[in-house]
Amino acid sequence: MTSYALGLDYGSDSVRALLVDTADGAEVASHAVDFPRWKLGRFCQPALNQFRQHPLDYLDSLEQVLAGLWERAPAGAAARVLGLSFDTTGSTPIALDSDGVALALRPEFADNPNAMFILWKDHSAIREAREITAAAGAGTYLRYMGGIYSSEWYWAKALHVLRADPAVAAAAHTFVEHCDWISAVVTGTTHPDQLRMGRCAAGHKQMWHASWGGYPPNAFFAAIDPLLDGLRERLPADTFSADQLCGRLTAQWAVRLGLRVGTPVGFGAFDCHMGAVAANVRPGVLTKIMGTSTCDITVASHADIDGRSIRGICGQVDGSVMPGMVGLEAGQSAFGDLYAWFKDLVSWPLANLLEASALLEAPTKAALRREIEGRTLAALGEAAAALAPGQAGITALDWVNGRRTPDADQRVAMAIAGLNMGSGAPQVFRALVEASAFGARAIIERFRDEGVAVDAVVAIGGISKKSDFVMQVCADVWNCPIDVLESEESCALGAAIFAATVGGAYPDIASAQKALASPVCKTYLPDPGAAAAYDGMYRHYLALGDYVNGAVQ
Repeated sequence: MTSYALGLDYGSDSVRALLVDTADGAEVASHAVDFPRWKLGRFCQPALNQFRQHPLDYLDSLEQVLAGLWERAPAGAAARVLGLSFDTTGSTPIALDSDGVALALRPEFADNPNAMFILWKDHSAIREAREITAAAGAGTYLRYMGGIYSSEWYWAKALHVLRADPAVAAAAHTFVEHCDWISAVVTGTTHPDQLRMGRCAAGHKQMWHASWGGYPPNAFFAAIDPLLDGLRERLPADTFSADQLCGRLTAQWAVRLGLRVGTPVGFGAFDCHMGAVAANVRPGVLTKIMGTSTCDITVASHADIDGRSIRGICGQVDGSVMPGMVGLEAGQSAFGDLYAWFKDLVSWPLANLLEASALLEAPTKAALRREIEGRTLAALGEAAAALAPGQAGITALDWVNGRRTPDADQRVAMAIAGLNMGSGAPQVFRALVEASAFGARAIIERFRDEGVAVDAVVAIGGISKKSDFVMQVCADVWNCPIDVLESEESCALGAAIFAATVGGAYPDIASAQKALASPVCKTYLPDPGAAAAYDGMYRHYLALGDYVNGAVQ
């Protein structure tokens, strides 16, 4: 009888459900639901780098996405689901009370952003991240996290909200990552006495490492700020790779999701890590998840790493991607977000002057705005593609949302140099695309400089499917082939691969990956002439980055 694995992928804007045939990896049905409060911009203040999401967005959309999935799936499919697993963005933590209830689910905190999930892109904790970095030192507790603690990560965010909100500080018993929380919710294990955490989030964002017995000692955190005193002791000491069983679906959640009571649920992990598994991640191949930001994942054997710590990345963690291998993470804080920023910039008249115009009826204005905004990036890409590398003479940085790697620093800002009276929107857009490719090249070169092989790149995510122009620029700048996966839902597919293993369809992840991972649908090859031109332009990018770095010291 046919059996299925269910992967659930929580992105920045929506949740996606993917039903996969465990025999051959066929993607049987999928469905996506937007987060309703997030879509309205609630609880966010971009000017203050504050991006928060309400836990009800995650819970309500989970029910809705599975209701929609079962409408598209074969009859009776829900009863044949062997297991389910979650991936989420991260680091995205939330405060829980002593009963394991997310604070924003309590009436007194229902509209308090500090009691909600602190989204990965929230950079309100820059001060706290710098304090943690200074206290730890690159050679001690940050040795396996690139040497720099980021404002995007767990401890900085927790400390920031504890300082900012005494009511939250008084009610908070612990903080938990989204990927660990959602698995615990559906298995009924959110209470601190039962809560268990996955290796992925703990290792990459929470400073967990086996060599110092889990987390750094309580005295380390208490010395940074007494508000952190005791939090470390309230975290479970053990962590688990995502191929392990977190628990089984409760009766309540089985009814709400239309699944069998007791369905196995795996430990959660970050979207990029599970997406890399769907992309057949292996040593020497960098998996690049290209969306609003990017996350770059590769793996290495313990023998290849040989005890070394890789400078300036987002961590190296045993078993965070593939069990038995060291997972290595890097990424850019903005990729698609950089293009979206420029689209919003050049669309200012549509959002302001058009709305105020009395020449058109409101429905006509709304339709016109949607049409133009929907075509803006594609049209800019077509015009920019007609330009030769370097023709515009513009150099840009990609740090519109700070820098994730190499060498995390959310204080830095983007810059554009070389503008003149002939610089039009296509010329600037091409420079921004080149900047995003240069930022990715800096990551690749850091890996290589640190002795981690990167021979080829596999791209997944929306941008890899939407823009030949962007992908060709990347291939030319990186001077290496880029394979694009066929799957439209690679992260959800990765979650399904883990679900199939947890559910018993395969004995281990390597076997499930071999059977279920996505094939390649397209390959971009570098143009030798363009690659040579970009070598020189890349040096200009580095020089501009050095200047901006110096300005913020």
